[in-house]
Amino acid sequence: MDTLSLRAINRATLARQHLLTRTQHTAVGMIEHLVGMQAQAPFPPYTGLWTRLADFQPGELADALLNKQVVRIALMRGTVHLVSAADACFLRPLIQPLLDRDLRTNLQYATHLRDLDLPKVADTARLVLAERAHTAKELGIALAERWPDRPPAALAHAARGLLPLVQVPPRAVWGRSGQTAYRTAQHWLGRELDTEPDPARMVQRYLGAFGPAAVADIQTWSGLTRLREVTETLDLRTFRTADGRELLDLPDAPRPDEDTPAPVRFLPEFDNLLLSHTDRTRVMADDHRKRLFNVKNGVFPGTFLVDGFLRGSWRISKQRKSAVLTITPWARTTKKDLASLTKEGNSLLPFIAADAETTDVHIES
Repeated sequence: MDTLSLRAINRATLARQHLLTRTQHTAVGMIEHLVGMQAQAPFPPYTGLWTRLADFQPGELADALLNKQVVRIALMRGTVHLVSAADACFLRPLIQPLLDRDLRTNLQYATHLRDLDLPKVADTARLVLAERAHTAKELGIALAERWPDRPPAALAHAARGLLPLVQVPPRAVWGRSGQTAYRTAQHWLGRELDTEPDPARMVQRYLGAFGPAAVADIQTWSGLTRLREVTETLDLRTFRTADGRELLDLPDAPRPDEDTPAPVRFLPEFDNLLLSHTDRTRVMADDHRKRLFNVKNGVFPGTFLVDGFLRGSWRISKQRKSAVLTITPWARTTKKDLASLTKEGNSLLPFIAADAETTDVHIES
């Protein structure tokens, strides 16, 4: 059994994530390759596509949302993901056990949902949303007409877990704003969920985007358990890490040489590269992991990679017609790498702040 060094694992992961070189994929094609993009905030996926695609323009993703080619829906880990319409119908039934478990264990809402006829809640919510899109508050109020003894917020949460609710535009459309409002995937897309989705296909696609990986990594990404039963049915190649852990991978997946150059890359808030493995040392040192996850209100900052590894955070501040990108290194960074970050930052600024008349990159000491 071959052993993979940490740098070899890193370069393989970056290759799957299209972070070694930008590619010519369409936005929808890249979203499908990545098995969705973390998207609880509306606009980070635009930056995530910009950093992976050559000549990506925000209108391409905005049009895909308006044309119902992609949707925002609660999936892996119970969080909102941006996925293709086909993947929404494929993945949601596979992830449903996670959402069912949340309805029983959620610290905020579970006590309010006990002894409630959940199938009836689902049927009622489906009828309400068939008329028009509702915000969570509106949906909760509508459901409370039928269950006045239950908090509306708890009823809306139950509907989100029971039904495949998609967030409809103009939410997350570039250059526009809008409240989070929901329709069911069936109503919005005009198609039914897959009746027999194959979990083996989900595992293979995860490895194609995040591998090589351990079974625990797949479970961390998805929020599901007992996936070794699935991996044992697949024709996968097995590797060892330097400390003896088992990694699985698709036989023909790219595994570049560990010395392959990795250019600096800006990642958006919540990028799945940072969230989809149990052992995150493949992309970040342990002290950087602690710093990243010790954030207020669970809001991750934008981050950047140097030589393939997390090395700091970034933010863009706008004032009138000016925009400033502030780069905050978390470790000693060479002048050459700082120059590369500045150059890449000067490319990112016109993308995010296209209306700014003046822009600047500032590096914090």
